Amino acid sequence: MLSETDSIPRIGQVVRIIQGRDTGQYAIVMQVIDGRFVLLADGEKRKYDRPKKKNLHHIEVMDYISPEVQNSLLETGRVTNGKLRFAIAKFVGEVVTDLKKGDQHDGERRCN
Repeated sequence: MLSETDSIPRIGQVVRIIQGRDTGQYAIVMQVIDGRFVLLADGEKRKYDRPKKKNLHHIEVMDYISPEVQNSLLETGRVTNGKLRFAIAKFVGEVVTDLKKGDQHDGERRCN
């Protein structure tokens, strides 16, 4: 089980929504409200200026923090929607694609 410090996401961290209308979508943590809620945005459906308040039990915290988004939020308190979209696309392109490649390799080994 995760410790209390591991389960609370950090600003700029990518999360996957596991419950609600946006199930399966990725978003980035804009703000940690308290030990139970965070504000999420993806730059597309959920813009920076209208983040979604989400319960921590309804998200899966990914092991990836976007340095561009995190630095922008910590330095200026703002981030562009384009930067949010870029960070999510980068995460999906690198991490999720690598996971799928791993699955394909497993499948190839079973066929041989």
